[in-house]
Amino acid sequence: MNLKSSLFDKKDSAESRIMFDEQNASKKIANELISILPARLVNRPIVFVCIGTDRSTGDSLGPLIGTLLEEKANSPFHIYGTLEDPIHAVNLEDKINEIKEKHLNPLIVGIDACLGRLKSVGYIQIGSGPVKPGAGVKKELPDVGEYHITGIVNVSGFMEFFVLQNTRLNLVLKMAKVIANGIHEASTVYRPAWRELKLDYDQEQIT
Repeated sequence: MNLKSSLFDKKDSAESRIMFDEQNASKKIANELISILPARLVNRPIVFVCIGTDRSTGDSLGPLIGTLLEEKANSPFHIYGTLEDPIHAVNLEDKINEIKEKHLNPLIVGIDACLGRLKSVGYIQIGSGPVKPGAGVKKELPDVGEYHITGIVNVSGFMEFFVLQNTRLNLVLKMAKVIANGIHEASTVYRPAWRELKLDYDQEQIT
């Protein structure tokens, strides 16, 4: 579980907000991702860290997204955190260390569920800065990512743990599908400049 609701409801936030059931929501997510990811990555792998657990319906958004993405082939993005191998409060720090050992200087996008105001439930938020796992349920965990994708799955303010446990899976699954489709669509068109430069160099060597 990610940030507290007060941090999501600031009108001057640099985050983009997309309602999960609005028209072309996945395409809008893809466009937002392409717009915020750096155009020039010198061999920095892009890693999506999907945080949460399937033991709580509200907190299962991350691993659902990870599982849906894992089922899609030929993505240039690296995906961690699935229903089979979730990343949660107990193993988060170890998993992040493993990712950083496996990938040289990774660009990490953190994905997590959060709670917010009633009128914000169902919104997907994309922006710069990390996710803050555990903040919604008063746990201290390391921040994750240079960028974040968060989904507001229920209402904050009272008995957050109980609210998470009783969040409707139907909503969480629909949000997960929209986010996963958006990330996958972004992966099919996103080509960092270093790849284009390498292609130009290779073509020059041939001619």
